[in-house]
Amino acid sequence: MKYILEMVLIIILSFMFYLNMPIKTSSVLHIPKGSINKIISQLKRENYQVSKLDSLLLRLIGSPQSGWINFDSIYLTRGDFLYKITHSKAALQEITLIPGETTYIFLNQLSDNLKLDRKKLQNAYDTYANQEEGAFVPNTYKIPIGITEDELIKLLLRTSLKQMKRLSIKFFGNYDEKKWFRYVAIASVIQKESANIQEMPIVSSVIYNRIKKGMKLQMDGTLNYGKYSHLKVTPKRIREDKSVFNTYIHKGIPKIPVCNISFDSIKAAVFPSKTDYLYFMKSKNGTHDFSRYYSTHLDNIKRATK
Repeated sequence: MKYILEMVLIIILSFMFYLNMPIKTSSVLHIPKGSINKIISQLKRENYQVSKLDSLLLRLIGSPQSGWINFDSIYLTRGDFLYKITHSKAALQEITLIPGETTYIFLNQLSDNLKLDRKKLQNAYDTYANQEEGAFVPNTYKIPIGITEDELIKLLLRTSLKQMKRLSIKFFGNYDEKKWFRYVAIASVIQKESANIQEMPIVSSVIYNRIKKGMKLQMDGTLNYGKYSHLKVTPKRIREDKSVFNTYIHKGIPKIPVCNISFDSIKAAVFPSKTDYLYFMKSKNGTHDFSRYYSTHLDNIKRATK
């Protein structure tokens, strides 16, 4: 009997020791939907020192919540860690990336709204993104308060890439990064130039028609890149901007996308309308007048500027 009591005491003390072992974690953590074993497997992949014993303890403590968990501290005991993934939901804040916005402006937005370090966001983007621009999918994202700059950029890029791959497979049957971002570059010009979704395939046709004829695109929207996203393009700017985005001095589509694009614009890039249009001019009602001939285009300019 004494032996049994000693063994029980040893087991209890061992559990207490185990539960008080330290675990270092991020401030917030995403828990996937699924079984406890699936959750433990993900934690292992993310380099958390967890084991089958933790699976057993979770079954006693309660089922882990799916979604974002807020730990408040990055240093916890194992017992606190296991308890929090069953009881502590993180507060979320919505952040919207609008179609046509540049990454430069979006990182400013993330920094201001989530109180994050702008320089760290940029460094994380430069580290993890394979593209200088256009790697994010415009959407409304629910971001856990307390997420680090690194974790946020990886989350946004991972979520965006998943959506891009899904659409690429739908259009082309596979995902080829180089091919996909060639279309993203075309779509980014369409995104900047179109007044609405209905115009996008027509604007796309103008782009392809001008390229086919060896004409420069000469589109103001390509100069609304980076920090210039919302600045009016002036004749002075057109003369002085020597970047790859200036389609008044360079032929073809800029090699780097101008902005982050909607799937409507990339659909238009892949499936342009069949037209003979070479020109378009913004009318007084905010949409565009399209034309095949330069003389008609001049008339459209006169009407719009009267």
